[in-house]
Order: sequence, then structure tokens, then C-alpha cells
Amino acid sequence: MSDSWYAVILAGGKGERFWPLSTSSRPKQLLDLIGDRSLLAQAVERLDGLIPPERIFILTNQDLVEASRASVPEVPADNIIGEPIGRDTAAAVALGTALVKARNPEASFCVLTADHVIGDLDIFQTTLREGLSLAAAQPFLITIGITPKEPSTGYGYIESGEAYETREGIVFSRAKRFVEKPNRATAETYLAEGTFTWNSGMFIWSVNSITQAFRAFRPSLADLIDHLAPVAFTPAFTEALGQQFAGLEKISIDYAVMEKADNILVAKGVFSWDDVGSWTALEHHFPQDGASNTKVGTCEDLDASGNIIYSKGHLTAVIGVKDLIVVQSEGVTLICPKDRAQEIKQMVTALRAQGGYEQVL
Repeated sequence: MSDSWYAVILAGGKGERFWPLSTSSRPKQLLDLIGDRSLLAQAVERLDGLIPPERIFILTNQDLVEASRASVPEVPADNIIGEPIGRDTAAAVALGTALVKARNPEASFCVLTADHVIGDLDIFQTTLREGLSLAAAQPFLITIGITPKEPSTGYGYIESGEAYETREGIVFSRAKRFVEKPNRATAETYLAEGTFTWNSGMFIWSVNSITQAFRAFRPSLADLIDHLAPVAFTPAFTEALGQQFAGLEKISIDYAVMEKADNILVAKGVFSWDDVGSWTALEHHFPQDGASNTKVGTCEDLDASGNIIYSKGHLTAVIGVKDLIVVQSEGVTLICPKDRAQEIKQMVTALRAQGGYEQVL
């Protein structure tokens, strides 16, 4: 462990594909969906022994600050910051950089997300530790690419070139290109070639390296760092934060920096990883019965197969149905074919536009 290592955890997502359990007031990252603590709390716990809570910053929405603080009381309250408005991951990374810089301008830090499920923690921590050491010594921007287990069409991919260095079994390679979510045939080609990894959205770099990248490719975000770092953790910070975010364009860190820079390394992640992107992810984390039903809570079935049923505090019974998602949550029942799980977000959008359902969204 180094006292110049920090972590920034992005925790501002809405988790709309996990509606109706995930809502704007209690989104996915604050739910104990898998395990005994919230996904955010698990993200903090994964850093135990590597980065202490006082060097962890959590970035969320302004209206989720108090709930986030309650979810992870081990993290100092001042380290949990609410963005005044969502401006995607590039702005969040710049804000995180300013906070880390305010504490230690020479620091290296990792950028993680609050709603992933990660196993093989020894390997995960080794990946972070070696990446942080490398980022402190050399001006690389490091992204963690996950070894694909299947030809998934749900993730972006990163193609790696020649290996740069292997440290404690973790391979760091030059990045050749970032590619968007592919169709099935293209994903199968990527898997067969063996040089592609899933884009996990996790990064490692030094304060100086990412600031220089912003200065080269997104000067407005370098300006944000310059303005916010000197006033971080002072009474002037909140007003300055609002002023800086007001005029920012909404753009991801991949588009803003990673697809443009030529000093990118890919750390090959060989730990288990799931971004828990929709209800179908539960099939990977809960046991199935003899008819391939995944049941969480109080659920019963008769002549049913391949279903995902989530019902806590309420009996849900299904008869003769197949390959459905059935969710009961606080006065809302969702029934959806599994192969249309990605459309749950569209339902949330439609209900919000219709009006009258704000209390369950």
C-alpha cells in the first residue's frame, strides 16, 4: 500500500434497467441486490487493504449524497460529493481528479464504478496495485479490459496490440483501438481472435497524466481541475462546482480522451466481472432450480421454466410460463420476456413522460 494511491468511485447511475426495484431515489448501486450490503458498499470493501476509506472519493448525484453516505459510513462524509448536474463520465473523472489533486498533487488513482460485481479479489487488487505503481512511474493512461467469456453484444471492446510489460502476472499491452458494442457475428470474431477485451469502464492513471490528457483533448475539463482543486474541501467549493459544471458538454471519458490518446495501456483483467446491467444478470449470481428458474425472495412456481422471479415481502406465484422476468417491488409489478430486458429502460422513460408515476420511478 502506498499513501499516494487513491480511488474515485463513480456512483451516479440511475439503474433504470433494474426498475421497479431501482428508482431515482434508490438506484441500483444503493441496493443490496447481490450480497448483504449495497453494490456501492461492496465497491468500497473491495479496496480494503489497498486503499483506505479516507483516500476514497465517491461521486454521485446531489440528491443521493445522504443515501450514499448512509450506505458507506466508513467513508468520510466530505469524500462523498454530489455533482450538480449529470455530465457523463469525462466530467466526473475531471472532478475526481481535482479532489485527488487537492489532497496530493503527486497521487495516482483508479477510477471504479459503484455497480459492478467482481470476484477473485486477490487478482483484482493485484491488477490495481500493479497499475497504480506503473501509472506513478510512467505517464500512461491505463484501462482495465476484461477477458471475455462469451461473444457478448452488450459491451464495448478494446483491441490490444503488443505486450508492454507483465507485472505479477498482470499483462499490460498497448491499446490499438476502442470499438462500439458489436453485433453477434462481430463479437464471435473478436472472441476467436483473442486480442479483444471487454471495456470495463475502470481506469488507472496519475493526476498529472490525466490532467495533461484533458489539456490536450478537452481543455474545458483541464480548466475545471485548475479551478476546483484549490477550493476543494473549503466553503467556496459548492459554488465553484456549480459554475464549472454549468457549461460543460455531456461526454464520456472514452470519447473525450481514451479514443484519442496514444499513451493507453490495457491491463488484462482475469478476475470475474459482471456489470449487472439488467435483470438477466441475476442468473449468474443466484442458484437455479431444476427447471432453470432463478427465484429470489418469496416465489413459487408450477410447470414454469427459465424464469427470473424477484419478490421480497410478497408471495409471487407463476404457472405454466416460460422465460419471463417477474418482479414485485413496493406496489409495482413488472412482467417482461427475458429477451426484452433491455426495453425496461424504455418503459421507465414512457411512464415518466406520461406523468403520474413519479413516486415509483
